[in-house]
Amino acid sequence: MIEVVIFHLHILAALYAFTRRWQEANVKEGILALGLIGLVFTIGWAVTGGIAKFVTPSGGFTPWFTADTLSLVLLVIPEIFLFRLFFMRKPAPAPSSSAA
Repeated sequence: MIEVVIFHLHILAALYAFTRRWQEANVKEGILALGLIGLVFTIGWAVTGGIAKFVTPSGGFTPWFTADTLSLVLLVIPEIFLFRLFFMRKPAPAPSSSAA
């Protein structure tokens, strides 16, 4: 169940990033945002999966908190900072042109 919640949060984050970059720049930027989120998710899950399998017992901690759940939880922590860094910042104000 925890895995489903984390996957759904990733889908919502991807939709938000795509829409925000599409509205600020263009569709190409939105697709690049989706690609960035996809790469960070897949590579990060591969890295944290190895760490989680190393520290988790063979049966998992509980039936609902397994090595995959731990790896996704470990993945979400740095992803929050990356998401805020790339997609939650305020856009730079447009330079005002003063005609003198």
